[in-house]
Parts: sequence; structure tokens; C-alpha cells
Amino acid sequence: MAGSKSYTIVEYFGGEDGYRCGYCKSQTGNFSRGMWSHTMTVQDYQDLIDRGWRRSGKYVYKPIMQKTCCPQYTIRCHALKFQPSKSHKKILKKMNRFISKGELQKGQEDCAGEPMDSVCEEAGPQELSKVHLKCTALTDIQKDATEFPSTTEVQKEAADATPTGSQTSQNDPVSVPAGRTASTAPKPGNGADPSRPLCRKAKELRKERRLQKEQMRQNGDGVSSTVSPTQPTPSQNNQSKTLEDFISESLPENSAHCLEVRLVPVNFEDPQFMASYQQSAALYAQYQMAIHGDDPSECSESEFKRFLCDSPLEAEYAPDGPEVGYGSFHQQYWLDGRIVAVGVIDILPTCVSSVYLYYHPDFNSLSLGSYSALREIAFTKQLQKQSPKLSYYYLGFYIHSCPKMRYKGQYRPSDLLCPETYVWVSIERCIPLLDNSRYARLNQDPDLGDARAVRDLGRALVLYRRTVMPYAAYSRKRKGSSDEMEVQQYASLVGQDCAERILLYRS
Repeated sequence: MAGSKSYTIVEYFGGEDGYRCGYCKSQTGNFSRGMWSHTMTVQDYQDLIDRGWRRSGKYVYKPIMQKTCCPQYTIRCHALKFQPSKSHKKILKKMNRFISKGELQKGQEDCAGEPMDSVCEEAGPQELSKVHLKCTALTDIQKDATEFPSTTEVQKEAADATPTGSQTSQNDPVSVPAGRTASTAPKPGNGADPSRPLCRKAKELRKERRLQKEQMRQNGDGVSSTVSPTQPTPSQNNQSKTLEDFISESLPENSAHCLEVRLVPVNFEDPQFMASYQQSAALYAQYQMAIHGDDPSECSESEFKRFLCDSPLEAEYAPDGPEVGYGSFHQQYWLDGRIVAVGVIDILPTCVSSVYLYYHPDFNSLSLGSYSALREIAFTKQLQKQSPKLSYYYLGFYIHSCPKMRYKGQYRPSDLLCPETYVWVSIERCIPLLDNSRYARLNQDPDLGDARAVRDLGRALVLYRRTVMPYAAYSRKRKGSSDEMEVQQYASLVGQDCAERILLYRS
């Protein structure tokens, strides 16, 4: 839609029935509202995820938080302030050892969890495929909205729509080859290296650290000390290393493997995307069958395309945006010339949003889920240098009632989205509330409400008979339309600002 006004066009489906939960396995306890997005601007999606929405392919859904069995809170990490934890550093070191020496401890599972929702497909209604079939006859809606003039009431509302540009294929600006193809096999060891200091017992190291703390405390109190300074321990050196230090760590010339990360736009007209499409689809099927026990029919190429390639987001470029632009991308991890993992991400105006991750089952012990999340945080920090407001990393949903999904809270500092006020609250303040109750209003200010609550339903935009118009004009044309309750529910979920920009299709 380059050169014309960009619209987000959706069909709202609501959702009153309960369905299977992918977290607690309840058959009817999962409740959410949903809508099918024919096309969507990145700003509209940014505003929607900041109100608790999330996409699965072109289907966008919002959990009914007070009703669903496993409340799902949107979580974001402050990428610029992130410091890897001890477990994160172990994962980064493990990957560097594998690249440099070829060490692979098979049989170990990713104990830190997977960063992208591995049950994301189950988070939306099971009738998702039916929704898709219902919408296939409406693929010309976008064309209708652009070819036919809109009413004068909405011309002002659409004036600030962001023009889109052509998509390009670019490599990940923060990704460099992490090693080189081995020229010779690693030689067997000859015992301990006499040039290196002997390993020290943990008890001895703890004793030394206590002595150092006591010395620092005395110095802080103005007490002079004649204790000579000790050399920093390996653990102290470790604490000073940043995430980027671990990722860009120099490796030997004769490294056993070569790892390269490529950023590819999700675009069927992009040659780089199409050149790796079949290999990527085959990897997805391998992952789903081995890790999640899917039947082959559940992870076919058509399912792969629907779930991870069909995106409603329009590729957009802005003068103050990242060089790669905004939109949906596949971040491919190439090991020795083949794809071993793919992180599906959306680059939005203020964040990188993780969608999903799939990888080769043979490399399960490398904790690729956590490793890719760390790489994506580093990528977010790199994009922020080009676009200052792009500073957050969204990990999808945090589900405190599901212990397996609590690992997302380990990427700190992080915030959870309050489901009533839609303001961000630090996770440290949220956890005590969620320990007491599955659902909680995270913001504790009783006077604070939803700043974008619906004030004027008549200003919500609809697309009716190939014409864009406010809902008030639509209601007059329909002479007492019977869908006011449905439109009111939709508008309350997307908020006043989005309701005045997004086109709600009316038949």
C-alpha cells in the first residue's frame, strides 16, 4: 500500500465458549476474544499488544483475564538495562564451547524453558481454521478500502497513517559468524595446563569474598586497612561481562563450527526468504513432531505458512526507524551451512516482539530457546541505536499459574501489563499479588482507570459496503443497527484510539 493511506482492517469474532488450554490442559477453561486481521499497521499492533492482545498468524486474540483458567499477562524486558543472570551466562558459555570445541551434551533438556510460547497455537480458539475459511472470501476488503473514497468524517482520522515502503532482505546487523569451519580435529588433552593457576575450592573462594566484603565495609566506615588488595576472582570477572561480550567473544581460528544469524523479512517475494523456505518448513515439522509430539498433519507446510509466515503486518520504513524497517521477520540460525533454529519476531515502533521459536531436536541440549532470547535482546539493543524509542523486548505472555512459564520473569528488569489500567508494573511488585491469586489487578492505585477507555463509540471506524465511515454514520444508514453491543465490546478491548484508526468490517 505504498503511496496510499494504510489501514488496519479486522473482523471481530468475540468468543463466548471455553476451549482447551495449552498450559493446564483444561478442556474448556480457556477464554479469549479474537479478531481476524486482513492487514495491520505496525503502530496499531504495537498499541494492541500494549492492551494485552497477541497474534497467531493473522488471528489476533486477547485472553479474558478474569475468566480464563490461566491468566496471561503481557511481559516486556527493558533491553537496555538487561544484565544476563548466572544461568544465562552458563547458556552463552555452553554455546561458545560448542562452537569452538564441538562439545554437545546430548540427552539434556532446555532447563530454562523456551522463550517463545511453545503452546501459542493452543492459546487461541480451536476453531481457528474455521475462522480462516470464513475470511478467505474477504481478501479483497483491503482493495475495496483503498479504491473507494471514504466519508469526509474520517479523512482527518486517517491523515497520520504511516506510508509503507518496499521490503528488503538484510542480514542481522548484530550477527557475525561466531566461529570458523574446523580445519583440523581438536587434539586430545595432556592433563592440566601448568601455566594456569590451580582450581580453587568453592569454600576458599567464599571465604575470600567474605573477607573482601568486610574490608569494603570497614573502608566505608572510615576505618583504615592495611590488607593488600587481592586479585579479582574468575566469578568477579564474569560479572563485568556484558551480554554483547559473550555473544561477540573471539573464538579460535580452528573452531569446530561456524554459526551465523541472518535476519530475513517474511515476504514471499523476497529471494532470501524463498531460498530457505522449504528448509525452514521442514525444520518446523521436525521440531513440532519431536518436541511437542504433533501428528504430521498438524505441522504440514500449509500449517507452517498459516502460523509463522502469514502475517497481517505491513512492512514499513520511517526516517527515525531501524534500517531493516518494521514488520515480521525470521531470524535464522545457520550452523555450518544449514538452518538449525528460527526465531520468528515482529519489529515494532517501540519493541521487538517474539512470536515463536523452532529448532532442530538434535540441538535441544544447547538451550536454544533461552539462547535465542538472549540474542534477540542484544538485537533489540542494536536496533535502539538506530531508533531511540525502540528499547523493549516483548516475550509474549507471562503465566504465573503455570510454573513452566515463569522462566520469562528471569529476563530482568521486566514489567507486566496491568489487565485493568493497561499500565506497566515491575514484576517484583506483581509476583506477591500473583502468588495469592491467579488473577490480579497489578496496578494498586484505586483511582487509576483505563486512559484509553471508550468515550465515544460513534467515532469508531467501520468498513461498510466499500466505504469507510464512523460508526455513528453506519448506524444511521442501517437505521437502528443490532450490532451495537458487539461493536461496544470490540471498542472497549482495543481502546478509543485504536477504534478511531482501525477499520472494523461490517457485512
